[in-house]
Amino acid sequence: MRTLVTVAGLLLVLAVCAQAAKPCEELKDEIAKKMDGNGVKSYSLDIVPTEKVKDGEGKVVGSCDGGTKKIVYSKTTTSSAKQEAAASGSAEPKKP
Repeated sequence: MRTLVTVAGLLLVLAVCAQAAKPCEELKDEIAKKMDGNGVKSYSLDIVPTEKVKDGEGKVVGSCDGGTKKIVYSKTTTSSAKQEAAASGSAEPKKP
């Protein structure tokens, strides 16, 4: 019985470590898919080094690269969302 508890504990630790070591872009994409699936609009997800995360500048929604970086969620206004879309080239062409 003691061996079973030890093995279960080790598996739990390995699972937590595996999540923490996830690449940032992969985790950011997963979070974005979940947010889009829940109907969240006008937001940004930024990858920030852990020591640069500041209180009041968004909400930490994930940790990646072994805990060295955080993914920070922040709401954006409609105009800044349009600017981001234009910068990424996904904006609709203007009609004459």
